[in-house]
Amino acid sequence: MVQKYQSPVRVYKHPFELVMAAYERRFPTCHLIPMFVNSDVVNEETSEDGATHRIERRCALDVDAPRLLKRIAGVDYVYFIQKNTLNRKERTLHIESHNETFSNRVVVHETCCYSVHPENEGWTCFEQTASLDIKSFFGFESTVEKIAMKQYASSINKGKEIIEFYLRELESEGVIHIPRWTCSSVSSALPAPSSLSASPPELQHPSAPAVSASQPADAKDGASQEAKQDSGAPQADSLVEILAGTPEDKLDADYIKRYLGDLTPLQESCLIRLRKWLQETHKGKIPKDEHILRFLRARDFNMDKAREILCQSLTWRKQHQVDYLLETWSPPQVLQDYYTGGWHHHDRDGRPLYILRLGHMDTKGLVRALGEESLLRHVLSINEEGLRRCEENTKVFGRPISCWTCLVDLEGLNMRHLWRPGVKALLRIIEVVEANYPETLGRLLILRAPRVFPVLWTLVSPFIDENTRKKFLIYAGNDYQGPGGLVDYIDKEIIPDFLGGECMCEVPEGGLVPKSMYRTPEELENEDVRLWTETIYQSASIFKGAPHELVIEIIDAASVITWDFDVCKGDIVFNIYHSKRAPQPPRKDALGAHGITSPGVNNVQLIDKSWTLGQDYSMVESPLTCKEGESVQGSHITRWPGFYILQWKFHNMPACSATNLPRVDDVLATLQVSSHKCKVMFYTEVLGSEDFRGSMTSLESSHSGFSQLSAATTSSNHSQCSSMISR
Repeated sequence: MVQKYQSPVRVYKHPFELVMAAYERRFPTCHLIPMFVNSDVVNEETSEDGATHRIERRCALDVDAPRLLKRIAGVDYVYFIQKNTLNRKERTLHIESHNETFSNRVVVHETCCYSVHPENEGWTCFEQTASLDIKSFFGFESTVEKIAMKQYASSINKGKEIIEFYLRELESEGVIHIPRWTCSSVSSALPAPSSLSASPPELQHPSAPAVSASQPADAKDGASQEAKQDSGAPQADSLVEILAGTPEDKLDADYIKRYLGDLTPLQESCLIRLRKWLQETHKGKIPKDEHILRFLRARDFNMDKAREILCQSLTWRKQHQVDYLLETWSPPQVLQDYYTGGWHHHDRDGRPLYILRLGHMDTKGLVRALGEESLLRHVLSINEEGLRRCEENTKVFGRPISCWTCLVDLEGLNMRHLWRPGVKALLRIIEVVEANYPETLGRLLILRAPRVFPVLWTLVSPFIDENTRKKFLIYAGNDYQGPGGLVDYIDKEIIPDFLGGECMCEVPEGGLVPKSMYRTPEELENEDVRLWTETIYQSASIFKGAPHELVIEIIDAASVITWDFDVCKGDIVFNIYHSKRAPQPPRKDALGAHGITSPGVNNVQLIDKSWTLGQDYSMVESPLTCKEGESVQGSHITRWPGFYILQWKFHNMPACSATNLPRVDDVLATLQVSSHKCKVMFYTEVLGSEDFRGSMTSLESSHSGFSQLSAATTSSNHSQCSSMISR
């Protein structure tokens, strides 16, 4: 299996020519890189005008591997071939390297690039990508991979340090400027072509280009900009661009450290690769880097597992419009009066502090007055507010703050709180929060736990992730007041008054909810249904031979049909057809012919089997194959009145030819896919062409680019127009 790695862009706040001069000092050997033993020039050539210089080197590396492994392999050094292309005119250095030793057993391939920062001509960017493919290695495959990972992490961390060391050395020698290359002649200040070479391929196990967009600097602002450069932190304007999440953005190493925290090179690689995958598959707005990082941490940076739960959460957020919850959710008065929770300053680490006086909360009364789903929605709004406060505190304290602290006061907790429907609502809330807000709780302080607490803990702890449980600190009675208690985590000045502090706390004291506010089970059920069906999205199941189809009648030509759908499960093919005839839905007894017998399945088929493509109906869009987890947005300009049919169809795996026998893995994958149904969540809208750009219900197309006008169709009745899918 090929392992791929990417690293964020490293930015040197020095001109390209000066960085190249510093870089050249690493050869033929470098005392700062003990493993780099030597290098020999294999081939070298320079263009006639001197602008381009190519050099190929054979580099010897003393890999930090167990002596036993070296003896078995029969080598002392590992040799790499490195090909470098320096373009002085374009101000770029491209590096490609691969291993020569054991190339039939292990394949290491690395590419690096030095280039001018896109926003500041006086800065230089370094990008890197690498891959590792271990085919066989005397049974030591796992050991070799670990050695490569260790070496990769070490070289990534030391790479920038080495360049900056030589930059300081140049400065101490009085070299602070090297003129740019000009067409007339090669500057004598530049190093001789034979000595200028890229760095040795330090067996850098997978690393990859990541990103750029550090501090937007303008060359015109010379002196003032230099002062900003020395601060070492990304500028605010540049951060706004980074957080915008456009595919062109690249993550900068300084930005990661300032706003996301200290990550290992492998963790940085996981973040960048998952972010890139989302940009390619989720054509709409992708989540912020902090959000992606939480899901990676929740799965110990296992890319596949993190991607799965993140995609499920993104679909859930879209379906229930969670991104707009803070703007749309207004807590009922009963929550404002009797829900005993609220935000209260921050802890010693700068994390937002949320206080919940659970022992004073009438859980039974709230459930009977509001219903389970209203309570859940309120808790979700608290979590969304927590994310917002974390972002604010990150800016205020100047360091990454990605989670909050929760203080739960259990004074007053008794058997009344173990009312079965109340516990059921609590478990439901825990389940949803754990799935969609991982790694947002930094610490949970449980104070004044009574004797009944172990019973409650036994009920809820199995539903709490193990990593989350490790963040719980439980104090019985007044133990929180002594050493190792509350003052270790919260400044004395902000300890709430009801816990013996001097700070007034505005969290409601709660009390019993009046029974006059209770609602009947029927009313609560209707309210729960209303809350979670207030969504513009619909869901549909798709089976092999049983597509889901949606008919849209168009009266005026030149209307715009927009769509936005997520493939929640399986792979599908999306088609759009046009017909002058109105399709009729099949009779209910006809569904059995397609094997659809499950009650309540949302699956509608409209195109009659007797219809002939090209006569009764025509295709107006090229078929679009979409894989599980993808989010697709697009639009189509209608040319004729009539009926347009949007179809989501099961994607059949291609048949294997007799001359090309399939692999076992492919067969198993085919069987697995074909044995399950597909599922999509979709939203469609018809707009007049003059209103298209201003539509709010089409997910603010003018801002997010969700819906872009498709290319003009041709004059042929059955011509296909290409849909432009946003971003």
